[in-house]
Amino acid sequence: MNLKNNNIDDELGNSHIATTANTPLRKDAFKLSDENKIKEIEKNIANILHTLGMDLTDDSIKGTPKRVAKAYVKELFRGLNPKNKPAASTFNNNYKYEEMLVEKNITVYSTCEHHLLPIVGKAHIAYLSNDKVIGLSKMNRIVDYYAKRPQVQERLTMQVVEELKNVLGTEDVACVIDAKHLCVNSRGIKDISSSTITAAYGGKFKQESIKQEFLKYIQIETNFQ
Repeated sequence: MNLKNNNIDDELGNSHIATTANTPLRKDAFKLSDENKIKEIEKNIANILHTLGMDLTDDSIKGTPKRVAKAYVKELFRGLNPKNKPAASTFNNNYKYEEMLVEKNITVYSTCEHHLLPIVGKAHIAYLSNDKVIGLSKMNRIVDYYAKRPQVQERLTMQVVEELKNVLGTEDVACVIDAKHLCVNSRGIKDISSSTITAAYGGKFKQESIKQEFLKYIQIETNFQ
């Protein structure tokens, strides 16, 4: 029975699939404070390094467990905690802008939930305004919030679209992400050239003409210096 479960776990991990569109969190995920989580993770990282044979009394590495623990809780996985969710200010579309708005080349730094290795790339977002518009930097912050957690790229793409739908009160939202996965680039097949593209389209963006307009915009080369 255990062997069967292990095989299933291996298949899921190697397939790089998400089993849910929501980040899989336990109900007691925030029972511990951030500081207590840092303390627990620090002990676990120290144990990993010790098991690998590292000398934790060495000046170069003795602070590593705490550094890693703080980075996990405060930076790399800060998007797990709803208290870190950015306030997405919206404004009335008083100037009656009715065309597509595209925010492209948003930097994505995330972490693959299968091997805890980096995902690095660019996100491109678009929406058609209903009655609301959103501050441009808020779109970047939404991407960053959902990226800062153990992720799969498909889920990240969908979460960004769903959040913008909720904030803007419209279904007419799209997101394309193009990213490199270090779990592919640095281990396993070690293919350093490949990248992964995912897309999610809502509302009018499912129409081929609107979709193609969006894709045309994100292909425009941007080089401001």
